[in-house]
Amino acid sequence: MIIYKDLITDDEIISDSYDIKEIDGVAYEADCRKITVGGESFDTGANASAEEAEEGADDNLEQVIDVVHSFRLNSTGFDKKSYLTYLKGYMKAVKEALKAKGADEAEIKDFESKAQGFAKKIISNFKDYEFFTGESMNPDGMIVLLNYREDGVTPFVTVWKHGLTEMKV
Repeated sequence: MIIYKDLITDDEIISDSYDIKEIDGVAYEADCRKITVGGESFDTGANASAEEAEEGADDNLEQVIDVVHSFRLNSTGFDKKSYLTYLKGYMKAVKEALKAKGADEAEIKDFESKAQGFAKKIISNFKDYEFFTGESMNPDGMIVLLNYREDGVTPFVTVWKHGLTEMKV
């Protein structure tokens, strides 16, 4: 299995256990599922007849997005202007990281042009996105975008391809 980690913060963002598709050569998308968590019942071996009746644990059930829950992503908020400011700084940091990894000038130019085009797509549908930061909540790290497919039910996340490193486990 490959876990993709944020290039800047080293937070785990997603893994290849999800169906990841490359988009426009600059981003990855992965479909998610809503899952129910909480309400677990643990058998401690006590005699149930001698104990009080177990109270319903259904109050603790919660619907969550599997990727958000599994990688401990934290919800954050942006308006369009603050997101553009963040994105400018983030893209600069990714560009510097690519240079440090030894990427050639052509690869960096390709990244910049594709990222700019993809950013325009994000901004044009800005109101449709929810924003999540990695577990460390580092404001300089990757912001994971969550949206829903045309059916309005299927959630999917979008992450920046060049902002990830791979860790095989």
